[in-house]
Amino acid sequence: MTVKVRRQRPRRRVFWALVAVLLADLLALSDTLAVMSVDLGSESMKVAIVKPGVPMEIVLNKESRRKTPVIVTLKENERFFGDSAASMAIKNPKATLRYFQHLLGKQADNPHVALYQARFPEHELTFDPQRQTVHFQISPQLQFSPEEVLGMVLNYSRSLAEDFAEQSIKDAVITVPVFFNQAERRAVLQAARMAGLKVLQLINDNTATALSYGVFRRKDINTTAQNIMFYDMGSGSTVCTIVTYQMVKTKEAGMQPQLQIRGVGFDRTLGGLEMELRLREHLAGLFNEQRKGQRAKDVRENPRAMAKLLREANRLKTVLSANADHMAQIEGLMDDVDFKAKVTRVEFEELCADLFERVPGPVQQALQSAEMSLDEIEQVILVGGATRVPKVQEVLLKAVGKEELGKNINADEAAAMGAVYQAAALSKAFKVKPFVVRDAVVYPILVEFTREVEEEPGVHSLKHNKRVLFSRMGPYPQRKVITFNRYSHDFNFHINYGDLGFLGPEDLRVFGSQNLTTVKLKGVGDSFKKYPDYESKGIKAHFNLDESGVLSLDRVESVFETLVEDSPEEESTLTKLGNTISSLFGGGTTPDAKENGTDTVQEEEESPAEGSKDEPGEQVELKEEAEAPVEDGSQPLPPEPKGDAAPEGEKATEKENGDKSEAQASVFRASVTRFGFR
Repeated sequence: MTVKVRRQRPRRRVFWALVAVLLADLLALSDTLAVMSVDLGSESMKVAIVKPGVPMEIVLNKESRRKTPVIVTLKENERFFGDSAASMAIKNPKATLRYFQHLLGKQADNPHVALYQARFPEHELTFDPQRQTVHFQISPQLQFSPEEVLGMVLNYSRSLAEDFAEQSIKDAVITVPVFFNQAERRAVLQAARMAGLKVLQLINDNTATALSYGVFRRKDINTTAQNIMFYDMGSGSTVCTIVTYQMVKTKEAGMQPQLQIRGVGFDRTLGGLEMELRLREHLAGLFNEQRKGQRAKDVRENPRAMAKLLREANRLKTVLSANADHMAQIEGLMDDVDFKAKVTRVEFEELCADLFERVPGPVQQALQSAEMSLDEIEQVILVGGATRVPKVQEVLLKAVGKEELGKNINADEAAAMGAVYQAAALSKAFKVKPFVVRDAVVYPILVEFTREVEEEPGVHSLKHNKRVLFSRMGPYPQRKVITFNRYSHDFNFHINYGDLGFLGPEDLRVFGSQNLTTVKLKGVGDSFKKYPDYESKGIKAHFNLDESGVLSLDRVESVFETLVEDSPEEESTLTKLGNTISSLFGGGTTPDAKENGTDTVQEEEESPAEGSKDEPGEQVELKEEAEAPVEDGSQPLPPEPKGDAAPEGEKATEKENGDKSEAQASVFRASVTRFGFR
């Protein structure tokens, strides 16, 4: 008996040990299920989560509020966020940072840096010579870049989400303004990395709003296209978006609802903040007028007093949206002197008269980019807190010519809800109903290169060429392959923004450099020497504009081809060698292609740029790798071809295969210098 018992004890221990391990694994798995979204506004942020049993819920902060001020107060050994930081703005305005998103990705000479300094003179901005950007100088020992400050805010948003979800969260979808360029988007991604977040996607806030609207009105979407205009005026900017909703046929899931961004217009500085700053300046003038004979200092020179006035201006703007007049009052504004003054809505509208004149601008931009008229718009829906100002609604209603403006959406939380739906769709832990999203490129991107041509015998000249890579309002995510056919030596090419004529002179200055990067290729000549008997198929550069709207150069390869007679009975040694080379050097399916599912390739030749016609056979070839379906259907899916007709890309492939039985590919690794988007 004793021996038997001794033999059983280890078995029981092993059994319970296995059970404990299994439970631990299950608990660890459950801890990774939740995902979150952060709707990052200029003034406040909204955080939402999805976890098992809690579908799409807005996170409450520590004050049980559904939105949190985007404010950080930085001291030597302490940091305050949200409402706690807002309360510190009066006591320590220099160390309390707000609206810092306006400085993301901008060099020190950008007009928005000067504008920020004029709006908030209490902050000391220092120049970073290495990055050509600015820092917040809190003290001689403390300085932070805007990306670092944003990283702190994102880390705080994650802590709020984890407290609410009662589990750790790392996967997130973050909203960004649609007008953010490559540098600004990369700055947000850098901040998220500092916060330890895995960004599933940067989604444009107007796209997130449109997705939220469509998800909750799925039953109203049919095969007839519906054009909806969203007018979003927030604290820092205004964006107008035209969205088309329609049921489309997808390869994976059959008929599914789809939203397509058709047109976008924006004003980077038109928003509630500028109205509050006008009110603050008005109140400061009234206070100085009241103390005119007392030899008092200008209240504008006192940062604490100006912080109090800005807070009162924010409250006053909100109250005047519902009342014809209101009494502004602040106890102990400066030098223990109280301030009290009556402000009417008429006075407020006169102060902001030029701002209200800019309200129709984004509407016209959106219509022009969509190539649509107002008659084609079925409904105009208001989004954003600043649209609650009566004068904004009055001017907008007149501009769009509709009977009324739509207010059937939560103006504050729509973007956060749309973003968290996308987070659940992108997460492997949840299965959601497919909703196809087709976003659009706002800033076109092109490739520029110069090569030497011989116009006459012995007469050489340089020819500059431009090829559009991603056109304005074209859909993304997508991949493109551009082929350089006439190079047999090392060369450079430039990746730049395309025609930005739709931006005004001031917007162009704010936009910054139009050069993204210069790519220097090395090893081209060596590859030609290595395969002298093979036919060159050109130098192929593979570009990817991903779901976040971030451009990357995946790889560059030199492709050579030779004809091989292949008997049906037995695969030749040369063919096997070709297949081996192809698989070793990336001629086959790449991991990136598998991940994004680019299973079809459409080929199109770009017409030469104006004034630089290429000679026959010298045209740069542009290939487009079509967007592909993903399992959850949350990304754009190309419609199935009608009948039995195959896409042009497939036809071209079949024809090519008929002419050539086997291809061999040799790839050189491109040496890319300075490849960091500015």
